[in-house]
Amino acid sequence: MPESETQALIYCRVSSTRQVREGHGLSSQESRCREFAARKGYAVAEVFRDEGVSGGLIDRPGMQAMLAFLKKRRANGKYAVIIDDISRLARDIHAHIQLRTAIQIAGGKLESPSIEFGTDPDSVLVEHLLASVSQHQRQKNAEQVKNRMRARVLAGYWVFSPPVGFRYNKVAGHGSMLVPDEPVAGIVRDAIEGFASGRFQTPSEVKRYVETFPAFPRNGYGEVSLKTVLDMLARPLNAGYITVEKWGIHLHPGKHQPLIAFETWRKAQKRLRGDDVQAPIRMDTNGDFPLRGFITCTCCGHPMTAAWSKGRNARYPYYECQQRGCAERRRSIRRERVHAEFETLLNSVRPSGALFGACYAMLRDLWEERLAGARQRARDAKAEIARLEQQSVQLMDRIVQTDSPALITAYETRLRTLEEEKLALVEQDRKRGAPQRSFEETFRTACAFLANPCKLWLSDRLEHKRMVLRLVFGGHLPYSRSDGFRTAILTLPFKALAGPNGAEWGLVEPRGIEPLTSTMPL
Repeated sequence: MPESETQALIYCRVSSTRQVREGHGLSSQESRCREFAARKGYAVAEVFRDEGVSGGLIDRPGMQAMLAFLKKRRANGKYAVIIDDISRLARDIHAHIQLRTAIQIAGGKLESPSIEFGTDPDSVLVEHLLASVSQHQRQKNAEQVKNRMRARVLAGYWVFSPPVGFRYNKVAGHGSMLVPDEPVAGIVRDAIEGFASGRFQTPSEVKRYVETFPAFPRNGYGEVSLKTVLDMLARPLNAGYITVEKWGIHLHPGKHQPLIAFETWRKAQKRLRGDDVQAPIRMDTNGDFPLRGFITCTCCGHPMTAAWSKGRNARYPYYECQQRGCAERRRSIRRERVHAEFETLLNSVRPSGALFGACYAMLRDLWEERLAGARQRARDAKAEIARLEQQSVQLMDRIVQTDSPALITAYETRLRTLEEEKLALVEQDRKRGAPQRSFEETFRTACAFLANPCKLWLSDRLEHKRMVLRLVFGGHLPYSRSDGFRTAILTLPFKALAGPNGAEWGLVEPRGIEPLTSTMPL
């Protein structure tokens, strides 16, 4: 076939997104291929590109489109497929052979200004040798990139995509490094601390919490996935440490600013493992009915439920008991009434000035005792750190001496546990010393809540309301449809501030099981 009847298809490929952004790789390849086609007398029919695609892959959009073009036109040698260099076709010997065969079956003739593709044994040998060299270069490049990335990780820098709550920023003396990405960083901090402290009982509660913030990133469906939340809770990067398991790096100190304390992260891991999990908040608890499941029916003792009831012209919120056999079953109580009576109950939980003064003096003494105890714990921590380091050295010796894979795995697991314990002690020792806030500031914060817990209850956030229920009351609140709230069990701080008889709280005074004797004649 005369060369003038042959048309050219140009195929270009770059593997990095940087080459795509700068535009040099694709344009220079196309220019050289067009120059080669002109020398050969080919008319360029089409140009196919693969942008940011690895040379080790076979299934590429541009390549598949070119093969479809050839098959549709039943090429039979009418089209020359021009590549700038053998590495543009593939950087893997197996991928090269498969793509070379696919082009030949589709009727294309592979050509290049840098190599002569022939069918004789010598040409095939040279072609395969060049393809093998290209594969070797790709593997060496990948190895060098990995080594550079690993070295930077060991220097204390994260090298992968920034996780939720962080972003990359140029920092003098550090290059590009992670920095907190506000306001998302604050949301992540509150979520993990809340989970570690038990304010959020399950990852699902954390998920519902972060979903209340429009700034928290969503997936393509506009949702926050549970996997995102689990990864966020488990990521040691949030505590200032880097873990890359595939590189054998575990809890390596990072140079970035942490979002949470290491001890907070450890508590979160214990809760994720189920070591410290309490009963979760009901899934149907929401801002409309914060007392659902917390108040109980005085008739049967079971927790009350709540729902919206459809009336003739509107919907109305009610609390009610749904227990079968209960005399009060399905006898609705207006939400406004229950909430108003509960706020009255909270407003009655206020200690007298004299009790507050006594409380102040006790807290001051306790504060001084805690400071003395902190100094003693600092000395104990240093001794414990030395002991853990000695155990770690002993375990390393055992790992070197044993040939049993099972023992090596067990020793490595124990070694990681010891390392976590040591890091927690080191961080505590670093932070231990003068209190972050003065006694007056700390007491003022606690006093504000003790003096008026109703103020926090009136917040619009459901987690604040649930916190009030946990901090003020030591159990469920019995509620009577006719009489309202019955005797409330208070937590220790509020019980201590209630005075000797609890009368100033406005609560029903418990009588116990003995009959009253005050009216009996002497």
